[in-house]
Amino acid sequence: MRFPPASHRSQASLHPRNLPGRDFPFFFEALWLAALACLLLGSIASASPIQWVTVGNPGNAADTAPAGLGSVKTSFQIAKYEFTNRQYTDFLNSVAATDTYSLYNPFMGSDARGGIEQSSGSSGSYSYSVKTDMGNKPVNYVSWFDAARVSNWYQNGATSSSSTETGAYTLVGGQTTGTAPAVNSGATFYVPTEDQWYKAAYYKGGGTSAGYWDYATQSDSDPTAVTAGVTGIGSAGSTGNFANYLNTADWNSLDGNVTTVGTNGGPSAYGAFDMTGNVFEWNDLTGAAGSLRGLRGGCFYNEAFSVSSSGSFPFGPSLEVSGIGFRLAGPNAVPEIDPNGLSAVLGLIVGGLGLLERRRYGR
Repeated sequence: MRFPPASHRSQASLHPRNLPGRDFPFFFEALWLAALACLLLGSIASASPIQWVTVGNPGNAADTAPAGLGSVKTSFQIAKYEFTNRQYTDFLNSVAATDTYSLYNPFMGSDARGGIEQSSGSSGSYSYSVKTDMGNKPVNYVSWFDAARVSNWYQNGATSSSSTETGAYTLVGGQTTGTAPAVNSGATFYVPTEDQWYKAAYYKGGGTSAGYWDYATQSDSDPTAVTAGVTGIGSAGSTGNFANYLNTADWNSLDGNVTTVGTNGGPSAYGAFDMTGNVFEWNDLTGAAGSLRGLRGGCFYNEAFSVSSSGSFPFGPSLEVSGIGFRLAGPNAVPEIDPNGLSAVLGLIVGGLGLLERRRYGR
């Protein structure tokens, strides 16, 4: 995750040596610096980590069909996995105590294929929790506008004070319907364009004219449909020509369902999982403003055509159904720092400063 901009207030003015009437020994300087590290790094805990893969081979040739897609001039990064219920729950708990922009769809809670519960509290005190066995399933019932707001949130630091309305996209007047805005220049987290999504899924890599697969599992043959265990883990693991489609992943008393990301067959040539099946994923088409946004990859109930490279489905950006999710992209996206490692970082800071303390006093 990117660090939020530094405060305009001088950090030097906060140093203990600059507080009147106090003479702090070096040990307390160590504690102060550790506390300052907490201040600077504490926002990391607001968001679950995102893992990224790099899509290289800039300037690659487009596919011959359909519509000459897949040519991208520069390298970029795309999320290794579909955005999950756990990640979206972190987002909701950060910015949707009052759900001004309808970021939470009630079907996330009432539908067995949805993965997130909203508390029964009133607006202004909403909280959100992941349903049993659904944390690592792709979030669904999300519109393109929801994905754009997640992009803005990450762009602005992914904290409770981070704007969801500007950054990667400029959303005017609390917009949740109508024309989707263009991606802003310099965006570092955003919904991938169709060319980017297509390349990350189907390009064979290894050069600028390497060709394309029909499926994102690095195959031209129809993938074998996965089944699922009682907790929704796909039967294929992370290898082979498999995908979650054709309504065969039956669990939670359902005929077909979303499954744990990364357990439904092998990745694309660049290492991205589940770009064939599980849930449709939003793309930005060309990245320009427009009344339509793209969906690709197919979902758990689709047939082979829909989950193949031929399956492109433009829809209005407000659409929210059980078979639609998203993943983010970015030109310079940096993997999140695991919040669980924060205490270790601070321990190293304090330990190192303690060593300096001993040296200072000759111990």
